[in-house]
Amino acid sequence: MLIELLAAAGGEAAPQTQFGFWEAMEQGGVIAWSILGILVIMSVGSFYILFTKLMEQNKIMRQYKSVRTTFWRANTLQEGASKLEKNSAWRQLVDDGLAAEGQHTKMTDSLEAHDWLHGSLARSEASINSKLASGLPFLATVGATAPFVGLLGTVIGIYRALIAIGIAGSASIDKVAGPVGEALIMTAIGLLVAVPAVFAYNWLQNRNRRIAEMLAAFSTDLLANITSRGAVKPASLTAASTQQAGKAAATAPAKPAAAPAAKA
Repeated sequence: MLIELLAAAGGEAAPQTQFGFWEAMEQGGVIAWSILGILVIMSVGSFYILFTKLMEQNKIMRQYKSVRTTFWRANTLQEGASKLEKNSAWRQLVDDGLAAEGQHTKMTDSLEAHDWLHGSLARSEASINSKLASGLPFLATVGATAPFVGLLGTVIGIYRALIAIGIAGSASIDKVAGPVGEALIMTAIGLLVAVPAVFAYNWLQNRNRRIAEMLAAFSTDLLANITSRGAVKPASLTAASTQQAGKAAATAPAKPAAAPAAKA
C-alpha cells in the first residue's frame, strides 16, 4: 500500500511534457516557422496555378467545339470570326491570319506570300502556347526544391536534438522528442508540397500538348483556306457534309415514274 502511494505521488510530481506539431514548431523557433512559411507559400502557389491553368485549358477545349461546328460553316472567315468569342485563342489565330492576308498583297512573289502567312500563323500559335505554359516553371521548381527545403528543416531539427543531448549529457526522450519530431514533420511537409506540384506539372503539360496539336491543325486548315480563297476547308467538315447529303438523298421520297406514251 505504501509503495502504491509513493508511486502515485511520484507520478503527480513528474513534469507533464506536451508533444505535438505546435509544440515542435515552438521549440524550432524562427527557423522552423520560416521554413514552414516557405513550404506553405509553395503549396498555395502550386494549387493556384493548377486551378487557374486547368480552367484556362478547359475554356480553350470548349471553344474548339464551337470552331468545328460554327466557324467553318460560315461563308467567309470574317463572318466566322465574328461567331468566335473575343480574346480567345482561336479568334486570335483567325485575326492574325486575316491581318497577314491583308499585308501579303505587298509581296511580289507568291512563295514569299505563302511563307509570310505561314510565319504569321506560327508566330501567333507560339504566343498562345507560351501563355498556356506560363506558371508551369513554378510548379517544376516547387516539385524539385520542396523536398530539399523540408530536408533543411530536418537537418536543423536533428542538429538541435544533438545539441540538446550534448548539453543534458543523456539522450532522454524529453530532450530529443521535440527536435526529432520537428525534423520528421518538415520532411513530411516537404513531400506533401512536392508531390502535388509534380503531378500538376505533368498533367498540365500533357493537356498543353493536346491543345498545341489542336492549334496546329486549325492553323494548317486556316492557311489552306486563306491561300485557296475559301475553296479548301477541313477534310472532316467536307466528309460530314457529304454524309449529310447522302442521308438526305436516301430519305428523300422517290419521284413517280413517267407514264408511257400512248401508241397511235
